[in-house]
Amino acid sequence: MQSPPGDTWVGLFTDRLPLETAVAWANRPDCGAVVMFSGNARDSSPGRPEVYELTYEAYDAEAERRLAAVAHQAREQWPDVGRLALLHRTGTLAIGDAAVVVVAAAPHRREAFGAARFCIDALKATVPIWKQERWAGGESWGREAQHLSEIEAYVQRVENPL
Repeated sequence: MQSPPGDTWVGLFTDRLPLETAVAWANRPDCGAVVMFSGNARDSSPGRPEVYELTYEAYDAEAERRLAAVAHQAREQWPDVGRLALLHRTGTLAIGDAAVVVVAAAPHRREAFGAARFCIDALKATVPIWKQERWAGGESWGREAQHLSEIEAYVQRVENPL
């Protein structure tokens, strides 16, 4: 897998996410901190024991636009971020497979951790990706579904809660 040119990498993948490639790509001489968050398919969720499979679907064009908007906003809040990757898997995943990865590189850990945390939280709140769980007792699309926000509304809500 070839990583992209530039300092931002966003995208949807139908195959395994390139975790090692993303971390290697994010490493720059001026960035002493590289933080990776990987969200993996797990074998249970509240009220659903024995989950054995997850399927993700996305509104591709809109999802990629919104992933880029999240990355742009992270760069606005943490201007020292060097490289930033937001990658999400679609299709059917086995338990243990990575569903999403965020990688943030910055000169110092505070900025790298802050940007990575913001990116995963904003991605979940603003990007149109849906999850179906299959478990021993049934299956369901998005029981925990939430209303998607534009990135600007999400930032406003986070900065000014209630």
